[in-house]
Amino acid sequence: MIDYGLETKLGGNVAGVDEVGRGAWAGPVFAAAAVFNTNLVNSNKLKGLNDSKSMSRSSRENYFSGLEEVKESGHAFFSVGIASVKEIDTLNILNATMLAMERAIKNLPFLPTTILVDGVHAPNSVIPTKTIPKGDSKIFSIAAASIYAKVNRDRHMIYLSKSYPGFGWETNAGYGTKEHQNALFELGINEHHRKSFSPIKNILKKTQDVVVG
Repeated sequence: MIDYGLETKLGGNVAGVDEVGRGAWAGPVFAAAAVFNTNLVNSNKLKGLNDSKSMSRSSRENYFSGLEEVKESGHAFFSVGIASVKEIDTLNILNATMLAMERAIKNLPFLPTTILVDGVHAPNSVIPTKTIPKGDSKIFSIAAASIYAKVNRDRHMIYLSKSYPGFGWETNAGYGTKEHQNALFELGINEHHRKSFSPIKNILKKTQDVVVG
């Protein structure tokens, strides 16, 4: 059950932080930070808001529009941080995810007083930080951050799909669907694929073995 109780208890500018795209085979990892200055759990635009993974794309887009409206009204602040495919392959996905979170926090217009992070790992910060397993299904600001990150990343993958058609990124967002897997063998691996990920490594190896053979 999503609520705003912890944010109210903590007081100040509490930032909920979440990431999206850790398990994708292609594209960057996104993180978002969300800060509300009032309880909007039961507001018309955001009532029923939940973890982005539990929603359809159309529902996420509707809630995203609601988040943008409350942002425009001055009742909330949102920011995004991104770690590139190159950073993922260089740092590993966990460290790159933490980097994206750090960037999201830094991109807020002010320093939050407390950070609430979904999961068990926290980014480096001098700000008091609390990790909350499954926080995106419990904490309002984290759930909002999950939607904000997800919609922004989905839109980015749709943009990339126009230059790299055939992989289905406009619908699978770079995750390892059957369509994506088949396209990797037919079209090959490109600059947006995470070459440090085992599925991509294995396909590269198979391709090289065929060439050598």
